[in-house]
Amino acid sequence: MKSNVLFLPFHLPRARRKARTAQQVLADEVQRLKQKSFSQLGECLGKFIPKRYLNPALSGSLSRRRIYSKENTFWSFLSQVLDADGGCKEVVRKLQAFAALKVGKLPSSSTAAYCKARQKLEQSTLESILTHTAEGIKNEANKERLKGRRVIVVDGTGVSMPDSKENQEDWPQYKSQKPGCGFPNAAICACFNLHNGALLSYEVGNKKSHELPMLRKQWDTFKAGDIFLGDKGFCSYFDQFCFKDRGVDSIITLARRMPMSDIEAVKVLGKDDFLIQWKKPVRNKLSSYSQEDWERLPATLLLRQIKVTVKQSGFRVSSFYIITTLLDAKLYPASEIADVYYQRWDVELFFRDIKTTMGMDILRCKTPKMVRKEILMHLIAYNCIRRLMIEAAETKAVPLRRISFKGCVQALRQWEPYLNHGKMKYDERIRLIRLLTESIARNIVPERLGRNEPRAIKRRPKNFQLLTAPRHEMKEIQHRGKYVKKGLS
Repeated sequence: MKSNVLFLPFHLPRARRKARTAQQVLADEVQRLKQKSFSQLGECLGKFIPKRYLNPALSGSLSRRRIYSKENTFWSFLSQVLDADGGCKEVVRKLQAFAALKVGKLPSSSTAAYCKARQKLEQSTLESILTHTAEGIKNEANKERLKGRRVIVVDGTGVSMPDSKENQEDWPQYKSQKPGCGFPNAAICACFNLHNGALLSYEVGNKKSHELPMLRKQWDTFKAGDIFLGDKGFCSYFDQFCFKDRGVDSIITLARRMPMSDIEAVKVLGKDDFLIQWKKPVRNKLSSYSQEDWERLPATLLLRQIKVTVKQSGFRVSSFYIITTLLDAKLYPASEIADVYYQRWDVELFFRDIKTTMGMDILRCKTPKMVRKEILMHLIAYNCIRRLMIEAAETKAVPLRRISFKGCVQALRQWEPYLNHGKMKYDERIRLIRLLTESIARNIVPERLGRNEPRAIKRRPKNFQLLTAPRHEMKEIQHRGKYVKKGLS
């Protein structure tokens, strides 16, 4: 049988592409690295932050895909504020470790590129992310108290930062400190949801900023039906009226006014519990509100005064007075209001979580612009961790207040390196995140009602000489071991 197959007298080479060089392979790997966030935090915290905030800009800064893209820079910055070390070099080392796994070649050890990329992050973008993290948390209230109304607790704190010329201009130190010996200090006033600890809003000021004016800038945080909870620093006739005018009730401690007796009361509601009339104060020239605002105030305010007797040892006072606009004693018993004010101490714990556990007490940035961004990143990280704790509490049916914030941060730090492994499958990553949630829910703080501990430390610090002059003027004193007593030589 004759074959119809055509045999050619020469050999045709295979139609294949030219072999790629090692440089081309490396360039492709680097390009893939640029397209992916090298922070593992995005695997478990990314669901709290929409990607639209981290997309490259259409033009200008952070518009091109680089190793330090907008997304990579944000997650690196967030990772930095959560790290125990907290330095820029730590972020660069993480990039090198990630590149070693993905590419096999280490990027530069310099922090210059990362620091420049951080400066290009827009503060407005970070503020939008913080607002989203706050709004994404369920604004639930404690249904067992105050008829299920949301309680917003407000307080202020302070943070210090590097002693640079730019920081001193925005946040000058106190005059009692010698130049070159102190540090710039910023004042922060923040609003928290008392039930879940979420940070709702904040304002930054300097040593001249009082908490009341900073609170007034955050009035939009409060909605009709909310309850404002504050200490005696927020006891103000003007603010009590403005909150009530917005449909917001208040619970504060009495300050700058003498408590009224039952003889002066408008109506006695119970033992140490009665309605009173506050008279409109005379406006001081130093008042933070205008003459028009003062004229708008009513001549009197009907308030409720409750005397709380402290029977438990360990408190600085034996009794104090609460002023509130919750006038109905049947709906809001005095014992319930006193118990809610007792929980006001939680705001001190919220600030401790941010400043001590997360390290915002002493900031690192040397310019006011970057200081504000560093504060924003700490608050974003705090809200994200709070959301992890809320998920863990709901999943495992444990009380949210009993979950350890520090334990959550520790678990997140240890899980982070394993959440974005190159060869990890999607199901395995989901399993790890589920185990992370379980680990967070298991770290329960014991209930220690009435605990009384001295506010003192046992371990003494090193007895270094105090810096009483600028560092370049200070002279090192001799070591105490070289001193020779008189008469013994």
